[in-house]
Amino acid sequence: MIDYICSMSQIVNDTRKGSIIETRINDLAFDGKSVGEVGGKITFFDGGLPGEMVRAEIVKSKARYNFGRVIEIVEKSPDRIQAKCAHFGICGGCTWQDLRYDKQLYFKKKQILDCLKHIGKIDNIDLKPVVGSDEQFYYRNKMEFSFNVTENDGFVFGLHRRGYFDQIFDLQECWLESPLSNEIVVWFREFVRTNKIPVYDVYSHEGFVRFLAIREAKKTGQVMLNIVTVDDKIPNVDELCREACRRFPQVASIVQNINNSKSNIARGESERVLHGKGYIEEEILGFKFRIYANSFFQTNTLQTEKLYSLIYEILSPNKNDHLLDLYCGAGAIGICASKLVKDVVGVELEPSAIRAAKENAELNKLENVHFLAGSVQEILTDNTVLNNITCAIIDPPRAGLHPKALKRLIEIKFPKMVYVSCNPASFARDAALLVQAGYKIGCMTPVDMFPHTMHIELVSGFYL
Repeated sequence: MIDYICSMSQIVNDTRKGSIIETRINDLAFDGKSVGEVGGKITFFDGGLPGEMVRAEIVKSKARYNFGRVIEIVEKSPDRIQAKCAHFGICGGCTWQDLRYDKQLYFKKKQILDCLKHIGKIDNIDLKPVVGSDEQFYYRNKMEFSFNVTENDGFVFGLHRRGYFDQIFDLQECWLESPLSNEIVVWFREFVRTNKIPVYDVYSHEGFVRFLAIREAKKTGQVMLNIVTVDDKIPNVDELCREACRRFPQVASIVQNINNSKSNIARGESERVLHGKGYIEEEILGFKFRIYANSFFQTNTLQTEKLYSLIYEILSPNKNDHLLDLYCGAGAIGICASKLVKDVVGVELEPSAIRAAKENAELNKLENVHFLAGSVQEILTDNTVLNNITCAIIDPPRAGLHPKALKRLIEIKFPKMVYVSCNPASFARDAALLVQAGYKIGCMTPVDMFPHTMHIELVSGFYL
């Protein structure tokens, strides 16, 4: 949190580590930090909003830029608002909750334009207004909550402190998933404490319970609890399941993921179902989807419907089109597109995602959707797959398209493609190469899937 302790006599205008400086914030960086200038050097700050005069401490000095920590806001921005969350400032989740929502959208759009200009060298883009989220709080359908030990054999259970992988704070209320998830967190913390279940230590790698992931289907109301542990023996597991279902009737499934590696991730090498069928069901644009503990599924359900509708609007397919859905995950984009095209072929590297995609296609009784497990760059060399393909939807991970996949797309020359990106920087790099290869950029629209964070989704059409 910002500390109001600095006096004018401490202020110096240099960039040495430990210096106290005064500067005006003029921008927000792509990673959520604010940006100012100190001694002619760009300086990135934790805290502060554009237009504000701040006092800050230089915490790291590099040859070309600095990092600083805001300790006092001298002049407040008119765009600053009171953050709802009591944990704001220490939590690593929301970074912009103290910024008016319309200004959040402004800076997200600006960051896309900056990436296109400076990375892609692309100017004169008709970038549409950001599609905002109707729900700015309680919009997430999944969150992961972590355990860690404290002194005197105590423990904490909640979310990560900003900038630290090994520091957790006791969460009392989060404004992102739902009030129900907050109640479950409080209950589960007390269950672990009452039953003296050993908590995992990220340093000694001793203990038992590591994470609780809560998945909540916004349309159907079904909830899944995924308990991540070191081994498979949960103390009082029958009581845990009974109590969870009694207190929270929405809980349709409880699963346990077993992770005894040092990798600090909320999933395991093996899984067992403790209650229910091991999945919950959600609906997107009238289609049903089964979501397992480790399934990839867009985190903002209601905004996902806007995102998919925009993809299809930009692609503008017809009933004669053969659609290639690259990096398809569990198949949601292709399945929802199936009623618009003749057929769909989805491609994904992760075999478990392909199994889920095939199950979802069967659940929706679709016969014109097919899924292939394999790398995109390899399958793009298979002419039997590419036969008759007339259009493509590309939704790669944050790193963007694999260079070999991008090279093959340029060689194949699909007449129309839609690129869905969660990283404007990698998108700008890939878009520049597509433009050089003769593609024209059509409609480009940002979609805000994650209010109060720096993240932004982008949908763009490419046409020959």
